[in-house]
Amino acid sequence: MAARVQSAPFDLAAELAGFGAGSGAVVTFSGLVRDEGGRLVALEIEHYPGMTEKALSAYGAQAAERFELDDWRIIHRHGRLEVGQPIMMVATAARHRIAAFQAAEYLMDWLKSRAPFWKREIGPEGPGVWVEARTEDEDALSRW
Repeated sequence: MAARVQSAPFDLAAELAGFGAGSGAVVTFSGLVRDEGGRLVALEIEHYPGMTEKALSAYGAQAAERFELDDWRIIHRHGRLEVGQPIMMVATAARHRIAAFQAAEYLMDWLKSRAPFWKREIGPEGPGVWVEARTEDEDALSRW
């Protein structure tokens, strides 16, 4: 059970080696930088060290309790991330698949709407706007 924030890329296969051993289900999700129809070349992601890791760990622990997880992992990157690069991953392990899937969705909904990260779009002409919260992300979180 762990949460990490890092600038370096992560190896999804290495992160999952042995993860959830003894569980009945493991669910993973990995988010990538989209090009938004050619409008983006990269994202710049900032965070407040210490505060961000604490928030991710607290929410992971809440998910573990709520969904009776055997294990969980959140990795989120910061810095300049080019289109196609992984931004983050969530992995959940539980005795049953429904709990593992629901916990992964729960964590993703929280990460999209509440995690303390700031994202700025970088287009072909250079840095652009900071990304605003989206109504659909808030709606997704409200179901929990």
